[in-house]
Amino acid sequence: MAITRDKKQTLVAELRDVLSTAKMTVFAQYQGLSVADIQELRRAARSADVTITVVKNRLVRVALGSVDAYKNTDSALLTGQLLYAISSTDEVAPAQVLSTFAKTHPELAFVGAFSGDGTLLSSSDVQALAGLPNKNQLIAEVVAQLLSPVHDITNALSGNLHALLDGVSAKATN
Repeated sequence: MAITRDKKQTLVAELRDVLSTAKMTVFAQYQGLSVADIQELRRAARSADVTITVVKNRLVRVALGSVDAYKNTDSALLTGQLLYAISSTDEVAPAQVLSTFAKTHPELAFVGAFSGDGTLLSSSDVQALAGLPNKNQLIAEVVAQLLSPVHDITNALSGNLHALLDGVSAKATN
């Protein structure tokens, strides 16, 4: 069923708004997935603050052309049945959501991605991104590294204090 011109313009405007604030947009082929599978993917994506959309590639190209960051981005990879995973809060989340889903649904295959600054990423780049820890995990690792010397000093001082107290208690009992 064909979409009206007004509906297409509305879709392009919505895409333009979403893409202008997106930190990462990952696109993947979904041929062979059922509607129930895509609904399951959308539920998983929603919990990670990622939006999954299925839109005609031509409309995505029009929306990309109307966003300054994407005007010069190559859109040659936008062919076939594609779904788009978009996140405006985390650069890695769309790749991680799709990668996790692809483990149980091999029909889903990465095609590429657009970063927030308009850089086109290949499918191998997207796979590498999917293997990275998310933002909260990275922050926790940095904090743990920063606190490591403090913990080491505290443990060393604590160990010496215990040895001193053991020595004093041994002398007191003699």
